[in-house]
Amino acid sequence: MVKLITVNERGSLTLPREARERLGVTRGGQLVMDIDEQGEVILRAGAVMPVEIYSSTREAEFQRMNELPLAGKKLQWKKGKKTR
Repeated sequence: MVKLITVNERGSLTLPREARERLGVTRGGQLVMDIDEQGEVILRAGAVMPVEIYSSTREAEFQRMNELPLAGKKLQWKKGKKTR
């Protein structure tokens, strides 16, 4: 599919309906854009999920807060009453 798309003064563009349908993108959907070595623009349907990378200091903090207080303790699960 070849389409001519105009970029407006704000740098926005509108994907043609056929392209949105082919990518399965609806209002509020997200696209991943890549530009290869030849300058070709590649659009893929996708979702961007934030990822947090923890430093060793932050990992040690998690361990102090969560694991160390429970060290050596036997955990028991109590059965609760069934509710309807």
